[in-house]
Amino acid sequence: MRSTNLKATMCAALGLLFIGCAPGTAPGQGGTGAAPGTAAAQKTLVIANRGEPPTLATRALVTQGSSLGIPTRFFNAGLDMLDVRENSYPQLAEALPQLGTDTWKVFPDGRMETIHRLRPNLTWHDGAPLEPEDFAFALRVYKAPELGSSSIRPIPSMDEIVRLDERTFVIRWREPFVDAAAMAASGSSAFQALPRHLLEDDFKSMDAVAFTGHPFWTMQYVGLGAYKLERWEPGTFIEASAFDNYALGRPKIDRMRIILINDPQTTMASVLAGEIHFVTNFTFSVDQGQILEQTWAANGGGYVQYSPTQGRLGLIQMRPEYQQPKALADPRARYAVAHGMDDQARVDVLDGGKGQVAYTMASPGLPYYPELDRAVLKHPYDPLRAQQLLSEVGWTKGPDGFFVDSSGNKFTIEVASSAGGKNEQEASVYVDGLRRAGFDAFQYITPVALIDDNETRVIHGGLSLRGAGQEYRNYITSAIPTAENRWRGNNRPGWSNPEFDRTYRQLERTFPLEERVQLLAQLERLISVDRAVTMNSWESVVNTVAAGLQGIDVRMTPDASGPEHWVHKWEWRS
Repeated sequence: MRSTNLKATMCAALGLLFIGCAPGTAPGQGGTGAAPGTAAAQKTLVIANRGEPPTLATRALVTQGSSLGIPTRFFNAGLDMLDVRENSYPQLAEALPQLGTDTWKVFPDGRMETIHRLRPNLTWHDGAPLEPEDFAFALRVYKAPELGSSSIRPIPSMDEIVRLDERTFVIRWREPFVDAAAMAASGSSAFQALPRHLLEDDFKSMDAVAFTGHPFWTMQYVGLGAYKLERWEPGTFIEASAFDNYALGRPKIDRMRIILINDPQTTMASVLAGEIHFVTNFTFSVDQGQILEQTWAANGGGYVQYSPTQGRLGLIQMRPEYQQPKALADPRARYAVAHGMDDQARVDVLDGGKGQVAYTMASPGLPYYPELDRAVLKHPYDPLRAQQLLSEVGWTKGPDGFFVDSSGNKFTIEVASSAGGKNEQEASVYVDGLRRAGFDAFQYITPVALIDDNETRVIHGGLSLRGAGQEYRNYITSAIPTAENRWRGNNRPGWSNPEFDRTYRQLERTFPLEERVQLLAQLERLISVDRAVTMNSWESVVNTVAAGLQGIDVRMTPDASGPEHWVHKWEWRS
């Protein structure tokens, strides 16, 4: 639930972020995932990504898919970062703000102040010094309504950023914000600095369309991360070199090449040939990972990592102008669709025993999960229950076994997914289950070229499939993509529930863990009752690692960081 990093918040409240809430090894002091062996020549690291990112910025001015955006992790750094176990660490900052101290004050009227001090001698990739003004400038950019980012956390909660000295600044908050000490908890919408020396003049002179299309966001990107951009051949590859002045120390591997490949079979052949050393999320399915395991067991070519942390959701279109069939406006019809989705078959077919059916957005690995699980209405595959629900809204089964209304029109529903072997297979499983239950379901595959087209992916008329973490913030009303915000936002179904919005706002202002869990249970209940969003399964994310490449840990929880954020510790060992 990236809207609330409970672990980081509670540790901050107790002043224990570096005692009981983080591993013993701090950033820059030895590697996570270290393995025995001797140092080897640090050859170019070749990575395969499922497609081309629309930008290299962490917080983009365009919406991007979670898998396509993985390369951004190599080029960026924030005030803080998460590890694969969801522990928070300072990255650009010397330390994280501590609640109840001078570094994190909460005032009686709900406003807050947090103090942030940068590590000494930090620079951008082009050598210009990183200054507090870069953070203040970034806030001005992200607050500009015409750029479509002003409503996405944490920006609405932030008031201003004021320089205190050459390395220190204060963030003044309009309201309580529980992730103020761990803004990496906002994931792909995390707050990042922007290079004022490169962008300020253009920000003043360009309109929104021109500034969003500025070459800085792509081919001319200048960041703060472990690697800096050297070359980008659109649709083919991205090349990068180690950044000598990276905040946590120069990466051990000098050069990186990111190959942009959508076809898993092509990627598989290159992995087996030893031409690709690491494959990012959502390229391989579990069964493809198992094929690689069997091959590598014989020749020692590498190993496969499985991380059961990717939530798979079904989204029902809620915008009346796009909704098809119109019966989906009734929650009983949406419930019927949920009971026609064979989640267990999806787990069996796609996850090979390494996933599980899900009924909550929260991970079963959370210590307070049982309380959330008790709050929700569940939706096991049950064609009879689907038929009962649809009969209440005027649908009966016709001679061919499909539901029809009083005029004889079938309950025809689109099941949309992104292109890619796994995604297409998932959609096929759900279409089959829905048709067996009596729905006239058909499959639509969004081409890779349109995956990051903001408008295209939110106007599908029926059921859309997507992956996501525990991100309640995705489904507040202000996150609905519209033409006015240039279709930016993660509330793709266009679901609006005032009670959900109120509960979420209260969650964002609540610090005690017990109270937060109660609010989370309310959010889960509201989602399950309205059924515009259906949590279907937890699938295993598959990464493959070539033999000799060390320092890569498996992500342990949905809201933890992927291993890519710690690329500066990766190395070749023999």
